[in-house]
Amino acid sequence: MMKLIRLEWKKNNITKYVRSAFIMSMIFLLLLLSVASELEKEKYMVYAGAELFANMSFIIFTSVMLASFIVSSYKNKTIHVMFSYPISRKKILLSQMSAVWIFNFIALVLTKIFHYSMLSMTKKYTHITAASIPLGNSTFYIGIIINSAVMVSISFIALLIGLRRKSSKATIIGGVVIACLTQGNVGAYTLTDNILFKVTLLIAASIAVFLSLYKLETRDVL
Repeated sequence: MMKLIRLEWKKNNITKYVRSAFIMSMIFLLLLLSVASELEKEKYMVYAGAELFANMSFIIFTSVMLASFIVSSYKNKTIHVMFSYPISRKKILLSQMSAVWIFNFIALVLTKIFHYSMLSMTKKYTHITAASIPLGNSTFYIGIIINSAVMVSISFIALLIGLRRKSSKATIIGGVVIACLTQGNVGAYTLTDNILFKVTLLIAASIAVFLSLYKLETRDVL
């Protein structure tokens, strides 16, 4: 499977996505720092802002990659060539999904750690106390890993939308809608802070992946 995943990264020129993710991360860091400098009393809003910027951007970024890696190959019929290989269709599609998931999961985790580290370093200017970003607490990093896995996973709901509509644009629009719905906030609270809502989204994402793979070996490609 890892060989197929690496082939997907090579085929889709993963370097350009690394570059795009880095640029996006830097832009959002600058936006975050500009907002943080105004939040003298709302110190926890800075923490929430870091989560908001990172989660929204990577939910959308994941949908863009899903559109490029998977949906576009159905649309331009190159999937016919891939499905002619002596490899299970499900394995091919799973390798494409995994290539997108692994990249965005790692990128989101690194982005959050980078953002929080920079905010901690500039706390004198952003008015964040050491307690608001517990970089020395292992539980903090476990939380980042779990939350990042959830955010990237729920982006796969957009994949089913794109495959059903046979449209890369629909995939990306679906990602934008998911990002807006899940990251809508009241103060420092977002819907994904609710564990039940988070579990519901994960179930929906699992169903989306299942339906994308369902009867793939026997059904006609799009």
